[in-house]
Amino acid sequence: MNDTPGWASPGSAPSDGQEPGTSGPAGPADRPDPAQHPGPDPQGTGPKWSKEQPPPSQWSAPTGPQAPGQTPPPPPPGPGWGAPPPSGPGGYSGHGGYGGGHQGYGAPGGYGAWGGGWGGPPPAAKPGVIPLRPLGVGEILDGAVSTMRTYWRTVLGISLTVAIVTQILVILVQGLVLNDRLSTEALNDPNATLSELTRATGDALISSSVILLISVIGAIAATALLTTITSRAVLGKSVTTGEAWRDARPQVLRLFGLLFLLLLMTFGLVLAGAVPGILVAATGSGDAGGALVLLGVFGAGIVALWLWFRFSLASPALMLEKQGIVKALSRSAKLVRGSWWRVFGIQLLATLIANIVAAIVVIPFTFLAGALSGDGATTFLNGTTEFGWTYLIISGVGSVIGSMITFPITAGVTVLLYIDQRIRREALDLELARAAGVQGYGTATPGS
Repeated sequence: MNDTPGWASPGSAPSDGQEPGTSGPAGPADRPDPAQHPGPDPQGTGPKWSKEQPPPSQWSAPTGPQAPGQTPPPPPPGPGWGAPPPSGPGGYSGHGGYGGGHQGYGAPGGYGAWGGGWGGPPPAAKPGVIPLRPLGVGEILDGAVSTMRTYWRTVLGISLTVAIVTQILVILVQGLVLNDRLSTEALNDPNATLSELTRATGDALISSSVILLISVIGAIAATALLTTITSRAVLGKSVTTGEAWRDARPQVLRLFGLLFLLLLMTFGLVLAGAVPGILVAATGSGDAGGALVLLGVFGAGIVALWLWFRFSLASPALMLEKQGIVKALSRSAKLVRGSWWRVFGIQLLATLIANIVAAIVVIPFTFLAGALSGDGATTFLNGTTEFGWTYLIISGVGSVIGSMITFPITAGVTVLLYIDQRIRREALDLELARAAGVQGYGTATPGS
């Protein structure tokens, strides 16, 4: 019987190519000799031994003394015994399912062993922070944290630099522009008119949107630099900050173009949803217009959210595949297709975890800033957007520390999600194994 990789003979060594039914070695050594041990024979023709016997390595000789004329135990069951695991969805395909080209499902005690059931596929190779197979939610989160823990000097150095630059911009914009030109005091005035409340609400939205825009730009910049580190960490290879910058630099302008396009698409959809209500309000129907604005913004926001996560893998596609903006968007849409809820859920979970951890650091700084700045404490308690410089600087220090935590986690999860989707759809694990120097991964062929 010729064994093929992945389907070993049941409970024994290969048979050296000898097929059942061909002449071969004699039967077991303890076979009774009819001439020396005569016994009762109803037919008078001696024991009924078949001329075709399986090779000796395919079954074990009976143990203990054997009575004269006793028939040896039958060979193991034939058809139906040891069927391979199903391929396709839910099974393990020839690609190797979880990890590609595995061998030895018939290892002792596993699938194909005497008296044992199938023990599952062998463990996938893990040259770096993740195993080279489709990943679970916990493995993606663990991979992002492991990257930050293993390469902390490079990861935290990049995160700290981006966080400091981002927070300086936030403090300057908040202190020099937003405090002077925007006012939300009417939100706390019970006697404010509808127009004053509308204006104050608009100012609050503008202030929050500007700060969010700066934060998103910082997050994208951190993602650009951390993408290279995470992709190397998957292979178990380190990279310095200089190497990460040299690798990311040719794509940085395209990355910001991608960011601008995504933000334009998002805010454009929300604005388009608000336009009908604004037009109705301009005709004099203030209440109906306000309700229509809220309804339009809500509906457009849902569409914008769906598109944002549909294109959420465009950033790692652009950085790792060296693609253009349109091609990166197309790649993200292809990888997310059919898995939108999974991509949305994992990224949302990672963002919540990162922000909760960051809040543990940021909140004490916020209260400290309020205690040391009288006007900052008052505006903080009143929920307005006018903050003093003392408050902005002290709370900014806490925000920098929090960003050092959120940037690596959110960026790492995005990159690992991209890699996971390519493993599931394009067998990227084989390329990663070869790049990591894993020997014999996915190269087994039948009959070898």
